[in-house]
Amino acid sequence: LKLKLRQKNYIAKSRQVFGSDSEAKVSGSHHNPTRAKSNMDAFTSFFDSQTSSRNRWNFESLKNFRQISPVVQNHLKLVYLTLCCTLIASAAGAYLHILWNIGGIVTLLGCVGCMIWVLATPHYEEKKRVSLLMAAGLLEGATLGPLIDLAIKINPSVLISAFGGTALAFGCFSAAAMLAKRREYLYLGGLVSSGLSMLLWLQFASSIFGGSAAMYKFELYFGLLIFVGYMVVDTQEMIEKAHNGDLDYVKHAMTLFSDFIAVFVRVLIIMLKNSIEKNEKKKKRRD
Repeated sequence: LKLKLRQKNYIAKSRQVFGSDSEAKVSGSHHNPTRAKSNMDAFTSFFDSQTSSRNRWNFESLKNFRQISPVVQNHLKLVYLTLCCTLIASAAGAYLHILWNIGGIVTLLGCVGCMIWVLATPHYEEKKRVSLLMAAGLLEGATLGPLIDLAIKINPSVLISAFGGTALAFGCFSAAAMLAKRREYLYLGGLVSSGLSMLLWLQFASSIFGGSAAMYKFELYFGLLIFVGYMVVDTQEMIEKAHNGDLDYVKHAMTLFSDFIAVFVRVLIIMLKNSIEKNEKKKKRRD
């Protein structure tokens, strides 16, 4: 009797234990949809937060662009329209050099003289200042004519790629400066000015003591970095000056033109060097 009672108690306890586990499994299986639903809610809330943060960034950037008043927006349109016309004049100057070989020190001095003349001319003589800026662009293009002629002889696609890359970088960095908060990148002015003075000292030292190929390569890339920084700084400085009442679009277009040419020349030289090195490697493989 004692053994039978023990067996009955053991069977009852085992039924209670396994019955509770099975109920827990069944209840867990019944609760799995709610858990899955909560997990889906967590995922959707995460992605909603990500999209909302992106929308917030876009909204904040648009708000920053809306900080630019309509007067300043019209000023920017005039600046970039004048810049495009100056670049067209510069392309015409390079074409004239290819036809008649007019580029050199004389055209360089003439370009500098026209730029100084623009700054010395009163603001109300608008047509004269625009004409002087177009003349400066024409002479600058003639000065760059030998480099452009060399690029056409080596690989014409390099010239198109260099101009397209410079225009793309100019557009991207200008847009970044416009969409950023006011005066956000102006602190870079001291850094790029210090970098420019360092670059000038390096070029002066290499011209006196002689420089290696590595030093020349460093000067190219370092100068490219500096003038890309000037693109951002000059764009924000132009916007800030326009907000303060300085609407001299000719002077601002001339500043951006100088930045564009400085970046374009360095990009073109770097791409030409890479193209020449590739051609030399191909010749060695053929030999």
